Amino acid sequence: MLSSQQNRWVTIHATEFWSPPTWALWERHLIDSMNRAAIEFVDRYTRSDGTLVWREEWPGMDGSDDAYESFHNFALFYALGGSAEIHELARREWDAITWQFTEYGQIYREFDAYYDWMHHGESSIYTYYYGLADPTVHKDRRRALRFAHFYTGDDPEAQNYDSELKLIRSPINGSRGPRFEMSAEDWVTHRPILAGYPAPYEDIPGVEGPVADWNDDAIFAEILKLMNQRMAKGDVPLNLTATSLITHAFLYTGMDKYKQWVLEYLNAWHERTKANNGIMPDNIGLSGKIGECMDGKWWGGYYGWRWPHGAMNLLESTTIAGSNAVLLTGDTSHLDLARSQQDLLWSLGKEIDGVWCVPYKHLDSGWDAYRPVDPRLAIHLWNISMDVDDRERVRRCPGQERWDHVAETVGKGDQAHTAPWFRYIEGHHPNYPEKILQVNYHQHCKRMEQIRKDQGDPNAWDVHHWQDLNPVICEGLVQLTLGAPQHIYHGGLLHCRVRYYDAETKRPGLPESTVALVEQLQPDGIVLQLGNLDSRRARELFIQAGAFGEHRFTEVVVDGKDSGEIVDGKWLKVILEPGTGLKLRLGMQRYVNVPSYETPYP
Repeated sequence: MLSSQQNRWVTIHATEFWSPPTWALWERHLIDSMNRAAIEFVDRYTRSDGTLVWREEWPGMDGSDDAYESFHNFALFYALGGSAEIHELARREWDAITWQFTEYGQIYREFDAYYDWMHHGESSIYTYYYGLADPTVHKDRRRALRFAHFYTGDDPEAQNYDSELKLIRSPINGSRGPRFEMSAEDWVTHRPILAGYPAPYEDIPGVEGPVADWNDDAIFAEILKLMNQRMAKGDVPLNLTATSLITHAFLYTGMDKYKQWVLEYLNAWHERTKANNGIMPDNIGLSGKIGECMDGKWWGGYYGWRWPHGAMNLLESTTIAGSNAVLLTGDTSHLDLARSQQDLLWSLGKEIDGVWCVPYKHLDSGWDAYRPVDPRLAIHLWNISMDVDDRERVRRCPGQERWDHVAETVGKGDQAHTAPWFRYIEGHHPNYPEKILQVNYHQHCKRMEQIRKDQGDPNAWDVHHWQDLNPVICEGLVQLTLGAPQHIYHGGLLHCRVRYYDAETKRPGLPESTVALVEQLQPDGIVLQLGNLDSRRARELFIQAGAFGEHRFTEVVVDGKDSGEIVDGKWLKVILEPGTGLKLRLGMQRYVNVPSYETPYP
């Protein structure tokens, strides 16, 4: 049973001199550098009102997600300790992009009129971070509830959800409701991209071989006809990502109806999977029947086992939904659906060139597209549960001898180093903190160089142009300061062990000149270093147990002393005198508090 906590805390006082290790200097330098770079990035690519310096028209249903993604982590960076100016820029850019893409036609009532939940998820993380940045903003709260109501059945204009059959009525959905028939214009900007992907079906007239040329008008017409017949009506696993949107509303309100919706919808997919012999079906008709529009096939749905990415989207959406359910209830059995599909694929694997590979797609001919398991989602499960079986799901993944390598990349969504972080937090990679910060800084500088050399014509830019240039890279800061992998990019919430607030300025994030490093994770606690790099001024901060106060501190041991102080609350206060630091072993009960956006200050 989850419980609410009162505003109580123990105060820890650091008074001993602390010689900053290398990681501490890199951490602070990266924060300070990104504070300046974000301003230059925005100045380079936006007008004074925040709108993108870009073309006057942009057709189709795609694109707003890419614009939001270009600035989506500004609010997260502020919540980690970035400057207040970056928070202001985050809000200005969201408002400007929302207006701009409303003018283009993609957005209606501040949300995509219709699109799928891989892209909705990418857009929505921007607003999820608003709750972490400042939960007192009334319009954010009202917006969160309005968006949630698009999917709970409370909005008469957006009837996306069938409350009797517990299904979202189309893979293409949004603020205008389900999109049961897609037009050629909807796909116009995606056709050149999808021309290089495997075809969505094996029986497209005029297509021989695995790839269909979407740029050929005749072939595209056949593809669109089949998509409307087979894919546009009914539910798909990708829609489970909508649970983050509903959970976001719960974090603002604590209203039980949002919690129950998440549990109800996740359970519906549990039941469908049981009915399909343990294999999650990827298409459910409007009557609730598996394979209703696919001639009875449980595979072949939109963003399902076959097209376009295969297993990745199903594994991500089930992990996101299960993690949200755990957050809301404290019950880790809600991860079982995600676990079952990972185990299913593992059982279907085979050895290829000495490496165990699993199928990532199911075609009409059977399982296909075998490749080694990506450990990222197994690590997310373990991060939530700390269960020994979930740890084994990570350890069975091949190639672990290469996980200590910190590649000079960040990847889309800043999530390229989940496996190396796991190695570090397990105690096998002691130099990881400084390495990941150096890599993030290198990529940050590389992007700034690209920005300064960018002389192209904005009218010729693709909608993805700014994403890869955003110089704010949060992966290392999230992993090291919060003790967690970066969120799942396509719509996951941030599930972490601790976060921080500046006690003096009453804002989220590490106070100026302070640093933090989570060294160890255990089921019942963490080991955390804190330091103050300022030799003249003391700093005061709160540590919160969990991103949303969902955990509870039970004990604090300072600098390895034999006995600790008993704690019973979700906040601790730490005073760091000038030039001091300390190491804390924080005992913790996990997922025992009602999660919320509540802060330790009024």
